[in-house]
Order: sequence, then structure tokens, then C-alpha cells
Amino acid sequence: MCASSLTPPFVAEVDTPALVLDKTKLLDNIRRMADFVSGGPAKLRPHAKTHKCVEIAKLQLDAGAVGITCAKVGEAEALADGGIPDILVANQIVGPLKIARLVALARRCVLGVAVDDAQNVRRLSEAAAAAGVTVRALVEVDVGMGRCGVQPGAPALTLARQVLSSPGLVFSGLQAYEGHLQNVTPFEERTARVIEDMRKALTAKERIEAAGIAVAEVSGCGTGTHTITGRLPWMTELQCGSYATMDAQYRAVGGADYENALTVLATVISRPRPGMAVVDAGLKAVTPEFGDPTVLVEGAAWHDFSEEHGEVAVSGPAEGLRVGDKIQVVPRHGCTTVNLYDRFHVVQDGALVDTWRVAGRGRSQ
Repeated sequence: MCASSLTPPFVAEVDTPALVLDKTKLLDNIRRMADFVSGGPAKLRPHAKTHKCVEIAKLQLDAGAVGITCAKVGEAEALADGGIPDILVANQIVGPLKIARLVALARRCVLGVAVDDAQNVRRLSEAAAAAGVTVRALVEVDVGMGRCGVQPGAPALTLARQVLSSPGLVFSGLQAYEGHLQNVTPFEERTARVIEDMRKALTAKERIEAAGIAVAEVSGCGTGTHTITGRLPWMTELQCGSYATMDAQYRAVGGADYENALTVLATVISRPRPGMAVVDAGLKAVTPEFGDPTVLVEGAAWHDFSEEHGEVAVSGPAEGLRVGDKIQVVPRHGCTTVNLYDRFHVVQDGALVDTWRVAGRGRSQ
């Protein structure tokens, strides 16, 4: 194996392409976020849409998180199966099939859900009341993302009142996610825009409270905005997700305090010409949104994707790569890359110490 490629003992034990998780870096990242939250007004409810893994969720809870966030009922079911006791589905759950599953899930864990539609609130209420369960409902407020959510004035108050009067539902507060600002650069602009847009959540909170309705929670935030949103005095929960495993995108936009615990291990399968190596990790092993993965070999840079192949430009020390060598790359986007795999290969001090199932993989329903 070329001297510039990564050669810890685990490399020989793991076939490729493979998802690799450095446990030491993972634990350091979890501790850093726990330390950050301990100094602010909000608690941590990490989003599991990145790792989809029971073992990682339990480590986050052990570090002080108050619960876990999921994007889909299927993810929540997978984590509840693994014993996670408190889950927020930070999304609208619509239709009789999904609502029935959501209500069933409420028998197994403390459960919350985001709402932004009156008819959906009625359907959730009917199903929860019929099943004899209680579901916490957070009214989602659009703080500028333009995706889901009601406006922060009268619409938020109207929906909060409806939830409050709906059997089987408990009005728990507001969902307010500033996802459109996670990657804004420079950081000074991101800061200004987060402060401006998240005031919409405060506006909704104040409007609802002025009507005599308590707003216990304002839940939102992501890894890219946590140092800003996490210090706003009206925030009660942070839903940061990517920080635990970390990807190249968040590192690029200011996440240097968190280490890249997540990599993909790939094998060089061809050296078709000088300056080029081909590996066995393509679009089905590393997702391309946000850009190319970072190759952890000096003198190597990702060049192009195809379905089953990745082309890597090599120069200098990387010219020594040979067919059969294994290299690691850091995905630009961790969430969608993790979803391609059944398991993490967990390594520590260069050794393979465990495998953890990506329990929520493909659970998009």
C-alpha cells in the first residue's frame, strides 16, 4: 500500500465501499455539543436523520440530550424499537396510514409531531383520541425557509388554539427551523440573517402567549446555525444533527470545532493513466449534493462520479497509489450518504471495534 494512503489495521478487515465511523471523534463531537448547550438557554434534541442509528442516539442521550428528533415516522419507529424513549417527528405526518402508525408509536415513547394545517390537526386528534394516546403537537412557523409552516402572526395563533382544544393532542409550542441559513457565508451574514429570521419565531411565541396560551417549547436549529440560534433566549431546544458525524460541507462553512468522524472507505480498482486513479465508490456509495468528497490522501482530489466508480486526480505522493490500495474520503453531505449503507464500521485507535446498524436506513415513509 502506498505510504501516503491511510493504513490502519482495520483497512484489511473491511470490504469496500464501506461506511466508517471513528468512535473517538464521534464521542468528542457529542461532548463538544453537550458542552455548548450546557452554557445556553436551550436543551439539545439532536436530529437523527443524519446517522439513523440507535447506538449514536443513545450516546447523545447519555451526554444530556432531552430526546431525539426524526424526519419520518419510519425513522422514529426504528429508534423506538431500539429503546429511544422521547422522539419528536419534526415534520407533518399526513394521511390515514401514516397517522395510524404515528398513533401506535405514541404507545411506545413520548411522541411529538409538527403541524401546520387545520385538517391535519383534526385527523391527528381523531386518531389519537380513538386510540387513547396523547401526542405533543408543535405548530410549525415558517421563519423564512418557504417550505412548511404557518405565518407567525394570526395563523400561528389560530392553529395553536385548535391544537389546544383538540382531544388527544397537547400544544407543546413551536417548531421553527432556519434550514435556509445553514450554509450562508460569510458567517457574519449568516449571523445577521439568523437573528432577523428567528425573530419570526419570537413573534409567534409572543402572539400566542398574549392570548393566554403557554408556549413551552421553541424547537429548531441546525449544526450550521447552532452558535447563533443556540444563544437566542427564546429557544428551548436545538435539533442539530450533522455535528455528531460531521461532513465536509459543514466543516467548509465554519464547523471546524467538530471533527470528520464519518468517512467512506474505497478501493483503487484501476490506474488507467498517470494522474488518475479509479475507486469502487461512485454515486451509489457517496452522494454528490453540495459537491465532491474530500480525499484523505496527500496529492489526491476527487475528479468525477459515475454510478459505481469514482475518478480521483492524483499527483505528487498520491501517484504512488496502486490497484488494491484503500483510501478514505469524507462525504460532502453525510445525511444522504449514510442512507446508502446498512451499517457503520466503527473504528477506534485504528482498529475495528464494532458494527452499528443504520436502523433508519431507507425509512422514508
